[in-house]
Amino acid sequence: MTPKDKVPGHTAPEDLTPEDLTPAGTRPEDLLPEDVLDEDLGDGSDAGDGTSATPASSFRFVVPDELAGTRVDAGLAKLMDVSRSQAAALIAEGNVSSKDKAVGKSLKLAPGAVLDVVVPARRDPLEVVEEVVEGLKILLDDDEFVVIDKPVGVAAHPSPGWVGPTVVGGLAGLGYRISTSGSPERAGIVHRLDVGTSGVMVVAKTEEAYTALKRAFKERTVDKVYHAVVQGLPDPLAGTIDAPIGRHPGHDWRFAVIEDGRDSITHYEVLEAFGKASLVEVHLETGRTHQIRVHFSALRHPCAGDLTYGADPRLAATLGLTRQWLHARQLSFAHPRTGEQVTVTSDYPQDLRYALEVLESGQA
Repeated sequence: MTPKDKVPGHTAPEDLTPEDLTPAGTRPEDLLPEDVLDEDLGDGSDAGDGTSATPASSFRFVVPDELAGTRVDAGLAKLMDVSRSQAAALIAEGNVSSKDKAVGKSLKLAPGAVLDVVVPARRDPLEVVEEVVEGLKILLDDDEFVVIDKPVGVAAHPSPGWVGPTVVGGLAGLGYRISTSGSPERAGIVHRLDVGTSGVMVVAKTEEAYTALKRAFKERTVDKVYHAVVQGLPDPLAGTIDAPIGRHPGHDWRFAVIEDGRDSITHYEVLEAFGKASLVEVHLETGRTHQIRVHFSALRHPCAGDLTYGADPRLAATLGLTRQWLHARQLSFAHPRTGEQVTVTSDYPQDLRYALEVLESGQA
């Protein structure tokens, strides 16, 4: 774009970064870890660097002759130096107009036409939104920590690309005040569960508990028990899966068993077999991203409902599943102050109970 194409009084598009135009929620939720140990989680000390809310901005472009006949989304991408998908998102949101009328992405540009573009304000992705999160239950409230029952669809803490509810925001909405070091958006977080995984999770309230629990997860002294419904019947009925996990070479949002991945160890035992699927109990020795889902997928027994990792969509529909059948069932750890063993169990949520009932009835 040449200087003569700029209209006085409007912010120069060169001031934008691609992140300013990213529509909310574009990062796949599958990138959020299933259960992350301390070495995976980090201390979050740099999480907030350079990140802030983006104010709304407006631009005006005069279509040059060389873009005549080009679709609006393609032409706008070139004018603003952003990706075509980002330009299409602005158009879909109704933020691109010509002569005060919103334009469609397939409209062909005419030379000399004027395009008005509004880039809406984006809130700080690391802002903690205090809110009462539906389904988030308190299982154990101690002076040092709080153990919660995390519902599906809730992230552990705010992060770029996630705009839904969080455990940190949900606890704040219930009046909890977490006093730990590190970045505010990760206050008290010593481990995480995937957005699509429900179940028991512990959050530190005090600095003493934060330090002790982080150490416990790092040293693998916390006993984490999951229940999963996997397709088919694993053979043997009890065993250990020791296979390294890393990012899938062909899909950025997925993980896979790969030769140069990180050591990953999963212990399992079949609790009940239903024919098309089996209920298994899983003990994690390590805590890699999507570890349970990746390991059972590698065995050709993916979690029921887990379409990302190869589950049968017909079985998922029969069971009424819109996410993987995976639940953090139990958490056991030493009390950070007294040393006494603490064990907390979470019941299955309604959607997982329904799927089990269908399997038990033989209707699957």
